[in-house]
Amino acid sequence: MRQLSLVAVLMVAVAVAVSCAAPPDSRSQHLSPRATVAQGQLRLDGKPWWPTGLNAYQLATDWNVNVGCGAMVDLDEYFGSLPDGALTRFNAFQQLAVNKNTGHLDFSPVDAVFAAAERHGQMVIPVLAGQDGACEDEKYKDRSWYTSGWEQPGTMPLSYRAWLTTAVERWSSSPAVAAWEPIGEPETAVCGTPDCGWQHRRCPEDSAQVLREWTDDVGRLIRDLDPGRLITAGLLGGDQCGLVADGYRLIAESPYVDVLQYHDYDEGGFLPLRLAQSDKPLVVTELGIAAGSCLPLEDRAVRVSERIEDYRRRGVAGAMLWSFVPDPRSSECTFDIGPGDPIRDLPQMMRG
Repeated sequence: MRQLSLVAVLMVAVAVAVSCAAPPDSRSQHLSPRATVAQGQLRLDGKPWWPTGLNAYQLATDWNVNVGCGAMVDLDEYFGSLPDGALTRFNAFQQLAVNKNTGHLDFSPVDAVFAAAERHGQMVIPVLAGQDGACEDEKYKDRSWYTSGWEQPGTMPLSYRAWLTTAVERWSSSPAVAAWEPIGEPETAVCGTPDCGWQHRRCPEDSAQVLREWTDDVGRLIRDLDPGRLITAGLLGGDQCGLVADGYRLIAESPYVDVLQYHDYDEGGFLPLRLAQSDKPLVVTELGIAAGSCLPLEDRAVRVSERIEDYRRRGVAGAMLWSFVPDPRSSECTFDIGPGDPIRDLPQMMRG
């Protein structure tokens, strides 16, 4: 009887462990992705799509569970405030799926983001890691990380490779996923100081090839796990290491890149060149214009409206603003876009 009881206890323990680790039942069956690319254009549910939306990097912050990345957000209030066809880009970093009390993986904060997006029929771009390590291990990712470090254990429970695999497997059936973003603003520089300050970085001649090989490797992993989903390269788009000269074009030519990015904090200085380097859809996934103490919010809204119209004329495939926060610092000069910001009422932000 003791042996039978022990077996029963073990079976129950295993069942509990599996249920805690498994994705929610609502994602147990694969669905056809809503976001696709056809003839070089984005489509949503088979119809032409010119998405506008917000970066909301802190959506997975839950101070009861993780160390967070910015303030907590009421997820239903946020997603419920968006128009149909909007697009949200958020941090789905491994650190946000680590329980700060136990040090073990706890997916509930990130699960909650996907669940809320699904409830409101919204689309998201999960960013699986960031270049500078902020809200992760605070370590800048240098050339060695792109050649081998991404597959090696670090300070978090999983290597990057294991995290990418775990995340894509877990959320691959969510209808809310517009595209996977393996990393935000990648660079393949050699660091000359422990903090990898930009003044001390070196960019070898083969840096673009290193980034391309990494892009292909992680893209192949994603494609195997989630065959129909779009993959976006989170390129800043300037003269960063790995993108100079024909580097951007080399990354764009990867068969595992469906959608390109440009991050506009320089009035689109490199944008004409980047548009000319590929026929794939290019979305300005970060448009940042500071306001608050340095510019009235209403004036910023006018500038954003003009910039979005300019993007459309140039052939950009969509625009997203940096960045939504639930607690905007109105007395400072920041990129903060709060719940009541006049940007939210622009006609350009209401169409997809």
